Amino acid sequence: MSASRLRASSFAPLLWVGPAMALIAVVVLWPVIIMIRTAFQHISPDGFILGSAGWRNFHYLWQEPDLGGILIRTVIWVIVVVAATMLISLAMAQLFNQKFPGRRVARWALIAPWAASVMMTSIVFRWALDPNNGVINVFLHDIGYLNRFNSDASDWLGSPGTAFAWMMVVAVFVSIPFATYALLAGLQGIPTDIYEAARVDGAGAWRTYRTITLPLLRPAFVVALLINVINVFNSFPIIWEMTRGGPGHQTSTTTTFMYQLKQSYIGESAAMSVLNFGLVMIVVLLYLRATAKRREDI
Repeated sequence: MSASRLRASSFAPLLWVGPAMALIAVVVLWPVIIMIRTAFQHISPDGFILGSAGWRNFHYLWQEPDLGGILIRTVIWVIVVVAATMLISLAMAQLFNQKFPGRRVARWALIAPWAASVMMTSIVFRWALDPNNGVINVFLHDIGYLNRFNSDASDWLGSPGTAFAWMMVVAVFVSIPFATYALLAGLQGIPTDIYEAARVDGAGAWRTYRTITLPLLRPAFVVALLINVINVFNSFPIIWEMTRGGPGHQTSTTTTFMYQLKQSYIGESAAMSVLNFGLVMIVVLLYLRATAKRREDI
């Protein structure tokens, strides 16, 4: 083979990976570069660059009195929503993996919260929680739990504690379909002959589930867990449409706080974006390390 032909064959793979690399560079890498550069610039509320800010934007960010509570609230938000989502989805995937009348219809119905816009779902829940005539308050009044409308007891979104709890309910509601289908795909990929061999050996249902199903389901579980962590961490429409992060910043997470800062402090908002990006990268690196360790164990 001639040298020119050898060089041509060595560059041939670029024809296949080149478009994907270009897309990643334009859609992912370039915005990250712009975000980091903005975090070190002094930008007016009107968007004019007034010069370099050095590390001042990060200094101002750490001086924000609400930042500590927002970080803690974000951790609680991610842990509670993801844990509840994965537990419920695990049970639902196991249910939908069984044969029962109407299973296909039930699977279709599960797609609805996933197919609908998250913003639309959040608005519907906000209307349902209206202190005057929201359907949830009407139901609670009919069963005798709520004495009267338009009161502190009926204003679920007016109190930071109850508002945050209801937002987590909505987040779990919209997160369940994807996690359930991901786990269901994992369940359906487990060979049935393994279960037959376990029954022959006299293994009970719980032992079979614990020693066979869960270990073989781990790859699908880890993928669903990672994607849910990233989605929930970056969740914006639920919080913004239901409470705007208020009152004050008492129901804000880092994502909504970043948007609130953008209204007046663009550079500080970019610094918050860099912090968010760093937290997401930590989650991804932990996932990659866990999967790499699993391959070494195998």
